[in-house]
Formats: sequence, C-alpha cells, structure tokens
Amino acid sequence: MTLSVKNSPAEVRPTPLITPTPTALVIFGATGDLSRRKLLPALFDLYRQGHFPTTWRIIGFSRDQYTTASFRQFVEKIITARPEKHTASQRADFLQKITYQPGQFEQGQSYLALSEELIRLETQEFGSCSNKLFYLAVPPTYYEVIFQNLAHSGLSIPCAGADGWTRVLVEKPFGKDLATAQKLDQILGLLFKEEQIFRVDHYLAKEALQNILAFRFANSIFELLWNNTNIAKVEIKFWEELGVGERGAFYEDIGALRDVGQNHMLQMLALIAMEDPGKLSAAAIRRKRTNVLKQLRPLTPADIRHHTVRGQYEGYRAETAVRAASDTETYFRFRAFVDNDRWQGVPFYLESGKKMQENKTEIAIYFRESNTCLTQVAEERHQNLLIFRIQPNEGISLVFWAKKPGFAMDLESKLLSFSYHDEYSLLLPDAYERVLFDCFRGDQTLFTSTQEVKAAWKFITPILEQWHSSPLLTYQSSSRGPKNK
Repeated sequence: MTLSVKNSPAEVRPTPLITPTPTALVIFGATGDLSRRKLLPALFDLYRQGHFPTTWRIIGFSRDQYTTASFRQFVEKIITARPEKHTASQRADFLQKITYQPGQFEQGQSYLALSEELIRLETQEFGSCSNKLFYLAVPPTYYEVIFQNLAHSGLSIPCAGADGWTRVLVEKPFGKDLATAQKLDQILGLLFKEEQIFRVDHYLAKEALQNILAFRFANSIFELLWNNTNIAKVEIKFWEELGVGERGAFYEDIGALRDVGQNHMLQMLALIAMEDPGKLSAAAIRRKRTNVLKQLRPLTPADIRHHTVRGQYEGYRAETAVRAASDTETYFRFRAFVDNDRWQGVPFYLESGKKMQENKTEIAIYFRESNTCLTQVAEERHQNLLIFRIQPNEGISLVFWAKKPGFAMDLESKLLSFSYHDEYSLLLPDAYERVLFDCFRGDQTLFTSTQEVKAAWKFITPILEQWHSSPLLTYQSSSRGPKNK
C-alpha cells in the first residue's frame, strides 16, 4: 500500500535570466556526442523559455569540416527531432545566432582564428566587450592542450573594466587520479580564478538530488535522527541497463570508478553526510561538501582487498574499440566511512554497474531496528527505510510499520511516498539546462570546487592503484552484478 501526500498539480515556472552584457558561448567538441545529446538541446530549451542573455552567440568549434551553414543544419536536425513544442520563428532565430569555427584542439593557429571571430562579433555585432564562456565537451585527454592554447592565444583574459566575464566549463572526470587532477588544477589556476572555473557534475543539478538538502534541513523530525545513533547504514546505487555502446574507446581509458564513482557517487554521499551550511550560498555549501570528502577514512590495502569489488559484464570485450584482454571494470562496489562525530561507525556502500537488471539511481538510509516491546512480538525484523530516488521516477519514500487489522499484534510495512511526476504537471528541468543556466548567472553551487575534486581523488586513487591485485569478476547482463561479491 502507498500513502501519498497529494497537493494540486503545480507548474515549474521559469526564472528569467537578465544579462545585459552580450555573451558568447564557445563549445569545444560541438559536433560530438555530448553536444548532440545534451548541450545543444538544453541550450535551445533555455532559449525558448527565455533563460538566455539578451544578446548572445554560440560558436561551435570542432575538427569536423562544417561550414556555418552546414553546422546550422546539423543543429536544426537535433532540434526538430525532439518532442518539445516550439515555433518556426524560435528555431530560425536560434539558428541564425550560431556560427562554426573548424579547428584542431592541438593547433595554436585554430585558437587565433577563434579569437579573430570573437573580436569580429564584439566589433561588428555586439558593439562592446562580451562575456565569454568556454565549454569543453571533449574527452578529458584534450583538457590540458586546450587550456594551454587558451592561455597562449589570450582567449582566457577577461575584458578590462567591470563588464565582460570569462568562464570555463569542464566535464568530469577531471583527471585520472590525484596527480593528474592536481596538474590540471595548476594549469587552470594560472588561467582562471576559482570563481571562473565550473567543473560539471550534472548529477548535482538533478532536482531530486538537490531536494536532499531541502528534505534534511527543512524537516527537523529527520535531521534530529541523522546520526550514527539512529542510522545503521547507507546504500548508494547507480545501476544502468545499457552497456558502453559506442563509448568503448572512452570507457577503456576511464572505467566505472572514474566515470561515476569519483564524482557522481561521492557527491551523493557528501550531500547525505554534510552538516548544515548555515546559508544557501555556493561557498558555504561547497565547503560543507568538501569537509565530508576530507573526512572519508583512507582505505588500506587490506580494506581494498576485502571491502571493494570490481567486475566486468560478459561480452564487454567484444564491444567496439574495447581491447580483447581488457581489465577495465564496468562494475564496482566499495565500503566507506566518514570519520566524524555524526557518522562514526556507519558504513556507506557505493555500488555501480552497467548491464544491470534495471536502471536505478537511489540513496537508501537504513535506520536501526528499535528495541521495544513490539520487537518481541513481531515475527520479522522491522526497520525504517528512507529512499531518495534520483532516477527514474524521481521522489522520496519512507517505509514504516503499522498494525494489521485483527486481534493479534501483527505488523506490516507501509510506504509514505512523494513523486515529482505526480506533483508537478510540467517536466522537470533537464540537468544540463540547470548547469548552463547557473553558469550564465555565475552560481557555482552545483559545481565541484578544487578542494572537492582533490579530496575525492585522494580517497579514490589508492583503490585504482591497488586493484591490479584484486580479481576482476564477470557477471551476466541484466543481473545484480557479480554473484560472489
């Protein structure tokens, strides 16, 4: 039985974005998979909802030999293939403000040509200095060379005076381990200030994940129980039904732990375990998330051998661009502890895998069993369970216990639930819409800081270094992962 809290359906109303300074968005890798699936659709949706700066241009930068006209046709196919309603005039106006700049990420001359295009926009179309936003929608192997060329070409230098900011958006994973992440940070630190750097972890922009803070700090009945006295364990799952698909080459270089463990899943852990930030500012929230990541207990070689699992689904080695003898993990599970007064002794279990039996991302909070008079009469163990469902069917549910009707004191579980899709009549904002919107307005709350990235890699890197001595277990597609985990 489900007991649902029902209100009249509400609408998700847009918040206008007013940016009087002209803004140029440069997408490196504009013809790639991320741009095609996520960025260009999100940008068009923001535009048609009135979330764009007053004056703007988008410049696609890629090695593919498009012209501006053919690139606009490329973008138009993406827009028209989506179900969201829009007018022909909206589509035409959006496409008219898109240009294309072919170039090689490794060649300095390509960046000089890009600089000339930005100067042309400012002098001939904007009539003033512009904001500049650089989105690196490219594999992480290109980050360093793009950063260096941005510096050498002068593109990273903001306009003089009060007008015109420059910002850079970087996709995860940021680095391959602690050493490479620190090296990238050193390069970025020479080009940009911390407030200019937006490291994307789009999971932080999901509505259901943001709601964790509201749930915790707006409801005292739960916050008072949010500690090791009342909570037995926390499970964070990130299951995917699909395999690597066409991303075999990318995945071979990354693996599951780098792909989602170091970023998405540790960020979910940080949101669950963080202290009250005191105020809803980016600096305060990111500082509390960082504190949690710094308090993660370092894993010893023995911990890694006994409390981590890595697996690979059957058939992975036959995927496109995957090595025949690949030892890349597509599944992992590990146990973590947060060493502070609130969480001392509470295990956090993080599990992720591809080709699992269902798509499911959720955080489950298991409360301790009560020792009361009812414990002695109940035939089964009873335990309260709070679940944050991140995807699909975003929502929150609480398992509690009640008496069955009748003469005996028999207990049965009940479910109190909240569903976003039941409560809101419009679709939730896409995570990439929120990422881009917040970057336009300079809000870094949903972006990971330098210190967060460093702390996460400091915890994860020992696992990566020690896994060579751990067995790689195989598991069947559409399963729950390795059987002997």
